[in-house]
Amino acid sequence: MVEGTGDHGCEYMTGGTVVVLGETGRNFAAGMSGGVAYVFDPQGSFGSRCNLAMVGLEPVLSTSEQLAQADPVTWHRGECDEIILKGLIEQHFRYTGSETARAILDDWERSRAAFVKVFPGEYKRALGEINAKRQQRAGREQTTA
Repeated sequence: MVEGTGDHGCEYMTGGTVVVLGETGRNFAAGMSGGVAYVFDPQGSFGSRCNLAMVGLEPVLSTSEQLAQADPVTWHRGECDEIILKGLIEQHFRYTGSETARAILDDWERSRAAFVKVFPGEYKRALGEINAKRQQRAGREQTTA
């Protein structure tokens, strides 16, 4: 959890979760192969500072939207993005008293819609494969029970 980054934020990130509540420099996510970053982008300008060679940018959907639209096999940490993101911001506020976090939480619906999810393509593919294998094993276990 950070309230801003300089150039090359999340460069070569291989796992975990990052939340950026402020501005980023250029070349964000260069070489990012794993994990997820959520970037607060109320001006809608983050895409021009992000290195899109290995990542895609997605909206952070509400929990109900994600449950209706997204394939759960590619969910980061097996949870809806809104739950992960809001929980991390709440923790940040609780531990730091951040006024930025408080303002975001106070206007959560509008704020959530201003976040961008930075999702590495390779990580998304790997999550899908892992969960497909898990589902296959579960299906075999049900047929043998």
